[in-house]
Amino acid sequence: MLVYPSGLDLSTSALRLLQRELSVRRRRIGTRWRRLTCGRQALMSLAHLRCGHTFAQLAAGFGVGVATAHRYVTEAVEVLAALAPDLAEAMATAAAKAFVILDGTLLPIDRIAADRPFC
Repeated sequence: MLVYPSGLDLSTSALRLLQRELSVRRRRIGTRWRRLTCGRQALMSLAHLRCGHTFAQLAAGFGVGVATAHRYVTEAVEVLAALAPDLAEAMATAAAKAFVILDGTLLPIDRIAADRPFC
């Protein structure tokens, strides 16, 4: 397998935020040793979320197994989800704003009905 360097168009503050939150989580659950540091785990997770690299690509690039890459990314997503507001908080914040922009991104899926693709 060939490994190549890749760049992320994210700020270092996003990396530091996730790194800090992962560090707090590791201390809270009492993790003794991990293959990757919190910074490398954060970088791997952001690469997956931003660029869509597969777990096999991430595993090869960061020197871990595919299952470990999956676990690390899943853990980081859980940490990020805990930081997000719930629906009631989001609606209260939106109600206080002058206007709100909703992202209406259409994602293609593989189901076809009535000769037109679903989104």
